[in-house]
Amino acid sequence: MRRILIGAVAAILLVAVVPLAAQQKFTLPGIPNPNVATYPPEIGKYGGTYVVSAISDPRTFNAIVSQDTASSAVTDVMFDSLVDQDYITGEITPALAESWTVSPDGRTWVFTLRQGVQWSDKTPLTMADVLFSLKAIFTEGVDNSIRSSLTFDDKPVQYRAIDARRIQFRTEKPIGLFLRFIPFPIMPAHKLSDVLAKGGAEFSKTWGINVNPREMVGSGAFLLAQYVPGQRIVMLRNTNYYAVDKKGQRLPYLTRYIILTVPNVEQARLKFLAKETDAYAARPREFAELRAQQQAGNFTIYDGPEGFGSEFVVFNQNPAGISGPKLAWFQDVRFRRALNYAIDRATVSQQLHAGRSTPAWGPVSVGLKLYYNPNLPQYPYNLDRAQQLLAEAGYRKGADGTLRDAQGNIVEFVLSTNAGNPDREAIGNILRQDWTKLGIRVTFAPESFPSLVGKLTGTYKWDVIIIGLTGGVEPGTGRNVWLTTGDLHMWRPNQTSPATDWEREVDNLFEQIAREPNQEKRKALYFRWQQIIAEQVPFAYFAYPKTQPAVRNTIGNIKLGLAGVTGTLETRYYKGVLRP
Repeated sequence: MRRILIGAVAAILLVAVVPLAAQQKFTLPGIPNPNVATYPPEIGKYGGTYVVSAISDPRTFNAIVSQDTASSAVTDVMFDSLVDQDYITGEITPALAESWTVSPDGRTWVFTLRQGVQWSDKTPLTMADVLFSLKAIFTEGVDNSIRSSLTFDDKPVQYRAIDARRIQFRTEKPIGLFLRFIPFPIMPAHKLSDVLAKGGAEFSKTWGINVNPREMVGSGAFLLAQYVPGQRIVMLRNTNYYAVDKKGQRLPYLTRYIILTVPNVEQARLKFLAKETDAYAARPREFAELRAQQQAGNFTIYDGPEGFGSEFVVFNQNPAGISGPKLAWFQDVRFRRALNYAIDRATVSQQLHAGRSTPAWGPVSVGLKLYYNPNLPQYPYNLDRAQQLLAEAGYRKGADGTLRDAQGNIVEFVLSTNAGNPDREAIGNILRQDWTKLGIRVTFAPESFPSLVGKLTGTYKWDVIIIGLTGGVEPGTGRNVWLTTGDLHMWRPNQTSPATDWEREVDNLFEQIAREPNQEKRKALYFRWQQIIAEQVPFAYFAYPKTQPAVRNTIGNIKLGLAGVTGTLETRYYKGVLRP
């Protein structure tokens, strides 16, 4: 599944029904085969409100163009896909498609659409919606990162409707990870086809943050009811949702799902402790403190594994965004390696994570044990080594303590991150202090997360940014980041041909990874990719912290899963006295 940019996560959950092999046969009015959530140990009760917090406002409510967690926190809840992922096992499970088949040669996949599913306005969800969504994804000018996930060897996947319920996808070569690439959001043709006909740019602006929620429809568990910028997002139960619990009762249980916008992570913590929210993605250094407050606060904090996401600093190598000396510095791997040696990961781990993290040298978390390469080149904190590499590259530190390049240009740049995330702001200050010791003039300037994402994916006018990405059980699904054609190939996106030999090799590796059905062979390919990234340093990673989600004891059906996820939204229920 594609990667999206992380601002900050205040609650860890998924919107996914988790089916088991053997299911009792249930029906819903008009839906002969609803999706059955058979995992949750408890049958919930209806009603109640589930409240979380976020430090960023969404940039869009259009699921196809969403590329950040603040937006996807809403769109993932409103718009379902053909398939989903089991948050405990990582296996692909049915969603809007009730089943699928693959040809013996691995090139042709056929998905059967679930019969009788409706949009929230009771319009039938049909094959026309699936075809429309694919058309939008591949329309020129529609700003999205899904397209690269459905393009293999520079050729878009071929698709056609076989009949009213079956759609066929065909690739020129077998794609072993195809099921991982297919969870794209299905959007309503009856609402948006006229907009798409006006062009990709117009579609990309549609259902932006100023949309009237009454104009929108959805297929997911909850629907947008209200958005007040800087304050809250209110979502209401979709009474037409196509999933049931193991007693055949229609999901979701909750009446309302609310996301409160807070200025920073500290405010998210305080709201949780004040019992104004029901979940909080605690920072590693807070684990011991919150564990001692569990009984008084009526919550449980879980000692979770390392997450799959990553945080790093990235240098802009895009000629469309910067030029002159800065471009030359950032494109010089010796410069990037030198600054990587000047990252004090031990201080980051102790100050920010209370030791509950592992130093990061590459793009795969130690928590993903199957694919983690433990033998990557490392860059232990060493300012002398950093200075030596800079000198070898022609940089000189003058008597005034200022670093200049071989042409005499003062080395200076702006370091950015998203304001309101104290951990990233702390990392920014650590980097600024150490890079200043090298003689670099660093201006640290945090800004709003939407502004930061706009620069990364739109204007490209930035120098150096501290940011993060979501992760997954198969790193090969992050094609929108690692392919040179990808929208989130941050340092130089949307290339027509690879700018460097190492990027060309990564492109080839990711095409091989997508095709390879054998897990051990994929592992070898992943190891080589990690080696290249560690050597070339397009991203300089910090650490992989453990997860420690905290959830109020009044919320039912909580179980810790992969990467610290604590459950699925549609099966959660409120165990306490219902809020008015």
